[in-house]
This record gives sequence, C-alpha cells and structure tokens, in this order.
Amino acid sequence: MLGVLIFLYSFSSKRNEDRKLVKTEVQFAGENTPFVTDEMVNNLLIQNFNGVASIRKDKLDLNRLERELDSHEMIADAQVYATVDGTLKALVTQKTPIARVSNERSSYYIDYEGNKMPLSDNFSARVPLVVGEINDENRKELTVVFQKIHDDDFLKKNITGAKILESGSLLMTNRNYNYEILFGKPINVDKKFNNYKAFFQHAMKDTLIDEYKMINLKFTQQVVCTK
Repeated sequence: MLGVLIFLYSFSSKRNEDRKLVKTEVQFAGENTPFVTDEMVNNLLIQNFNGVASIRKDKLDLNRLERELDSHEMIADAQVYATVDGTLKALVTQKTPIARVSNERSSYYIDYEGNKMPLSDNFSARVPLVVGEINDENRKELTVVFQKIHDDDFLKKNITGAKILESGSLLMTNRNYNYEILFGKPINVDKKFNNYKAFFQHAMKDTLIDEYKMINLKFTQQVVCTK
C-alpha cells in the first residue's frame, strides 16, 4: 500500500510538473487604482519567457518573476504562483501615492514609503500638489506629514497643496477657503494638525472664516489667524 501511494504521488507530481501553462491571470490587492493595468503585468510576465503557452510548470522560476514585478516603479509587492490547471497567477499590490511633487526639473509622486513614483498615463491620483524640492535631507520628515494627510479623512479632503519654503517651512492650501496655512517646519506634526482641526471645527461657526488670509500653526500652544 505504501509503495502504491508513493508511486501514485510521484506519478501525479511528475504529470503536474510536465503540464504547460495555458494563460495568465492578474489580481490587484488593496485600493483599485489603475496605475498598473492587467495588460502591463501580463506583458511583464510573458516577456520573461517569450510567451506562456510553451512553458512547462517545472521550468518556472517564480522567485525571479516576483523580483521582476517588484522592481517595477509602480508595484509595491507581487506574489506569483501557478495553479493545477496551468494558470500563471499574479497578486499585485500597487504603490500608494501620498503627494505629487512639481518643480522646474520634473513632476512625480511620493509614495507611502517616501520613495519616488512616476506619474501614470492611466490614472491621476487626488493627492496634495507639492511645489519645491524633496531631497534626502527633508524626505523623512515630509513623508510623515503627507502620510498623516493621507490617513486622515478630514485632512485628505481639506489639504490640496503645499509649498516648501526656503526656510524649510510648509505653506499649505485648502480646498474650500482662500486662507493659507503656515504649517512651519515638519515637526510636532500630530499636534499641529490637531490644532488645525480644532480651529476649523470652531471657525465653521464663525461667519468671519471667509475673511481669514493666514492660519499660523507654527506655535503648538495656539493657532494664530490673520485677516
């Protein structure tokens, strides 16, 4: 009995390995924002073997395929596997943009990890537009600021842009009113945003909110408003 079981297992395993792939299938995890399309991922999979239908399952190097997909500028993570019926499947997690940087030299996204991400021809993310330079010196601190905006429903809807001043301070714009927000340097981020949300909640009851020109958040103990 044991010998028969071993034979049947070996036989079925060998037949499974000898099967040829018949198609590819791409699934996207998380938010369904089409920075990367099914066709783009399929092309990345297929070009590694010059076609899929002629490849046997035992010739697959799944780790190499995953590395190829992970190296794409818009893909955060990819898991690739082959099913019993000969389908090569890829589960793809796309990068999450949290800000769009625009300066004299280029325009690109900053993703949730603080890395550069190219603009997409397929989709334009609704994220704050940042004017200025993000470099190795300020990247970490600025990433935290835009992560907080991305993760907060109110801030995500309210903050539309930011200008990086020569002093390193941030000057932000909002969606519905004409005032600017002087955030100051990217420190005490939680405290400053909490102060701004408290101000906004109170100011909505104030008929003078349309007259404000500047909301200064530099001082963590108070919010200074200028008309």
